[in-house]
Amino acid sequence: MTYLAKPLFHHPALPTNALGYTHRDYEGTISTLCAGCGHDSVTAAIIEACFELSIAPHRVAKISGIGCSSKTPTYFLGNSHGFNSVHGRMPSVLTGANLANRDLIYLGVSGDGDSASIGFGQFAHALRRGVNMLYIVENNGVYGLTKGQFSATADRGSKSKRGVINTDNSIDLAAMALQLGATFVARSFSGDKTQLVPIIKAGLEHEGAAFLDVISPCVAFNNHAGSTKSFDYVREHNEAVNRLDVLSARAPITVDYAEGTIQIVEQHDGSHLVLRKIGADYDIHDRYAAMNFLQKHASQGQIVTGVLYIQDDPEDLHQHLKTVGTPLNALGERDLCPGAAALEKINASLR
Repeated sequence: MTYLAKPLFHHPALPTNALGYTHRDYEGTISTLCAGCGHDSVTAAIIEACFELSIAPHRVAKISGIGCSSKTPTYFLGNSHGFNSVHGRMPSVLTGANLANRDLIYLGVSGDGDSASIGFGQFAHALRRGVNMLYIVENNGVYGLTKGQFSATADRGSKSKRGVINTDNSIDLAAMALQLGATFVARSFSGDKTQLVPIIKAGLEHEGAAFLDVISPCVAFNNHAGSTKSFDYVREHNEAVNRLDVLSARAPITVDYAEGTIQIVEQHDGSHLVLRKIGADYDIHDRYAAMNFLQKHASQGQIVTGVLYIQDDPEDLHQHLKTVGTPLNALGERDLCPGAAALEKINASLR
């Protein structure tokens, strides 16, 4: 994998936060995703949120799985801790790291293919156990790295670039997070920076299992039939000496609309998303009302965005398990191996 480093030089008068850091201090390498990808907008929102919260980059541990979305941690917080795990296994790696050191801020980044299919069980157990983290899913409804097959979050009846109609019911990860007991659940759109940045900030500061589903359009699979500039047409009329793909640059999709209103967003392929932003009168503390609200508007073809649910007094995994206050990686041999007498006492309690 090639990493494109950004120049070290920057303007000396860049704005700084309370810690004296600039935006550049929260950036990573140059993105290699398709130009206009919604995931890059999510990256920019994470950078902005961490800058505004004045989080020291070394206090963050970013964990990811496999997929376009799981590449994005390379593009932000280059001076933080990071681990790119295998497909669908991000939640268990993050859980283990959290148990070993609760002093870090845990940011899990995944995709709909990574979390809603092979990692669905891991997604479920991390949330029901209340792991203290912000779990972000960059949701585009396709497997972007393997040429646009439907993911488990693709809507039934949606059409792929090949004209195939999806006949499977979709998995609503936000609805699942509510059912599983996540204590912070939200959904946003990658192009709505005004909404997305505050949600990320709230999720990072939430002490419990925080889940954020971000609808993030894929720009690579929007070729239309009949176009002489489409990939399919060129391949059919070209005798190539090697296999190359070129993706035309696309402008990022952005939106800005008021609370309580509906926004229809045209995608690069001509399809439309119907976004409904939660109004000020919405009760974010009623889990069951949130579930009903999601289902009601989903049946109308609307994607609800905003903070869906917050529990005021969340408990995390450490409280459930009554773990010691000292991080496991800071305990000495005497603490970890208390001796035969202590072991016998534990065994006796289990008889």
